[in-house]
Amino acid sequence: MGPGGSQEAPYDLQAALPAGSWHVVMDSVILKSVDVQFDLLFRHTGDPDQTIATWSHHFDPKPGADFTATAYELDVDGAATTFTKGDQLVFRYTGSNTTSAGAYVPNGDGVKTKGRIPSFTLP
Repeated sequence: MGPGGSQEAPYDLQAALPAGSWHVVMDSVILKSVDVQFDLLFRHTGDPDQTIATWSHHFDPKPGADFTATAYELDVDGAATTFTKGDQLVFRYTGSNTTSAGAYVPNGDGVKTKGRIPSFTLP
């Protein structure tokens, strides 16, 4: 994902989400310097997306040809949601301030790249 690009991962909710602290692991492989905005969204059909939490982080690549994962972990405060069948939790990340279309790559390879699979722990 690179300049102005975003990716989304929707999940069909099974219940409402409480307000509280979300533990976030976003290890990634960084190929070029990039600013990334992360959003947790509540999507209800027919309504605009509701922001549960949003945060951003600047990443720089490791020196040389080191393509191992960069660790990134934090806790973010999130808003509560309601629930109706068909509602979704959406994770979106958007890149900016980079010249590369592939600057930020979530670490889908886990320990193979010396990192962890991105994940959330709900409140």
